[in-house]
Amino acid sequence: MAEQSLLLNATYEPLKVVPWQKAVHLFFQGKVEVVETYDRLICSVHLSMRVPAVIRLYRLVTFHHVRQMVKFSRDTLFTRDCFSCQYCGKKFEKQDLTFDHVFPAARGGPKTWENIVTACRKCNHKKSGKTPEEAGMRLLKKAQRPFWSPAILVMMNLNARGPKIWENYLYDSSRTVLVPGVSDSL
Repeated sequence: MAEQSLLLNATYEPLKVVPWQKAVHLFFQGKVEVVETYDRLICSVHLSMRVPAVIRLYRLVTFHHVRQMVKFSRDTLFTRDCFSCQYCGKKFEKQDLTFDHVFPAARGGPKTWENIVTACRKCNHKKSGKTPEEAGMRLLKKAQRPFWSPAILVMMNLNARGPKIWENYLYDSSRTVLVPGVSDSL
């Protein structure tokens, strides 16, 4: 079984992805409630239950450290932008994407979250060494440093999509993906 469970804080904030076996273990320890399940049944001699898809901690886990800044990389950039070109809006596979300096690097544009966006090859070529305005193009959303950690999604290698059953806990149409920093302090 390849199912994994999404672990939520007591406030329904996503914390991390755990193997379904860990989710069952936490359930029987009385640490979590099962919020959503998959269709698959797991059975023992005395018990049958559905595999947990989403579990929620009964007690709030607080972070005593400042959340680490999101590391800039191709994977985290593509995840921030939902594997979509920020000029034409189309979704692409990772190998068909590039990153583009909004203010061109050749003219001093920095390599920062606020100046780099995901672009398809066609749009990147069209924009070339110009600003979006000079190229007659428009950014679909402002480039900014993510406030969530895409590590949970990159780790799963799901191109910013988990199982459909998780969508209500990971996505918000106004801010795309909502996945906070991951803590291993359980």
